[in-house]
Amino acid sequence: MTKRSTIAATQCRKISGQKLTVGLDLGDRNSWYCVLNEVGQIQLEQRVRTTVPALREVFGAIPRSRIALETGTHSPWVSRLLHELGHEVIVANARKVRLIGESRKKDDRLDAQTLARLARVDPALLCPVKHRSAQAQADLMMIRARAGLVRMRTGLVNTARGLAKSYGERLRSCNVRNMNPDKAEGLRPELQVALQPLLATIESVSERIAEYNDRIEKLAQESYPQVALLKQVKGVGTLIALTFLLTLEDPHRFGKSRDVGGYLGLQPGRRKSGESEPQLHISKEGDPYLRTLLVQGAQHILGPFGVDCDLRRWGLKLAERGGRNGKKRAIVATARKLSVLLHHLWVTVYEALHNSSRATVATAA
Repeated sequence: MTKRSTIAATQCRKISGQKLTVGLDLGDRNSWYCVLNEVGQIQLEQRVRTTVPALREVFGAIPRSRIALETGTHSPWVSRLLHELGHEVIVANARKVRLIGESRKKDDRLDAQTLARLARVDPALLCPVKHRSAQAQADLMMIRARAGLVRMRTGLVNTARGLAKSYGERLRSCNVRNMNPDKAEGLRPELQVALQPLLATIESVSERIAEYNDRIEKLAQESYPQVALLKQVKGVGTLIALTFLLTLEDPHRFGKSRDVGGYLGLQPGRRKSGESEPQLHISKEGDPYLRTLLVQGAQHILGPFGVDCDLRRWGLKLAERGGRNGKKRAIVATARKLSVLLHHLWVTVYEALHNSSRATVATAA
């Protein structure tokens, strides 16, 4: 029996010589694609396995075309594969293509048609995004794996403490990094028996996290010297700096450093209509993990152990304005400023008290 992908490749060769636009709706096991000609007529609709050999066989037989697909689990490697085959690839922002996400007739075949028609008319309607390189994705995977272990450890620690409290006991006060079976000493015997395997697992997970920390530190020193530039800001460690570099990858993607705050979802949304312009929450677009790290960095900068600098002074002054959520807003605003500062550091020189030194010079003059 002839494979479906082989039949599709044969059909694709028959429509060569035309300017084609392709919509590709990616699925976990199977994907659906739709091929349009110059006037928007459907030339071919077919399903294909979401594997490298099948996609290479089908799209390798199509002449150079414009191919649109949505962001998702498979979109990074699929977009790189299609680029290698010589196609113009547009990766649509799935959150912003509401014509697909909010359609009443949700179907893989129809979604592929919609992607193809939008790409043929105006690719800007798809709000294209740029995927990072394969090397950056591989390096960032190490950070993501570590984050998964940290979440696991937090859940296990909360479980252990909750079980002890429900039995009228408490685990000895300790840092989550030092949680081990010894912390169950002093508890009732039956509770120790129940918790010791759980605490041993927490100790093992902490050891794996420490191994990841060493690998990340080594990776930063050997492959990303720019990390040292970003770590000039007190409150920014190797983890935040390296995640920032790998997520953005190319600092010249942004015309201005201020654009980074909006890219990471740390800028308030905007909805202006007539005389109405309500104050909205931050958009929370972009990478959620990097946004979380930047907020943690801002909390340290504004906290009791933060080092004196312009950013800390600006954040504390903002928090003094009061209000029910004054401190929270100051932390988010400081995180946004921090993202802008880190991008600026990437391409220039850092001075912790630049504003103060400038004011001193002005006074002396």
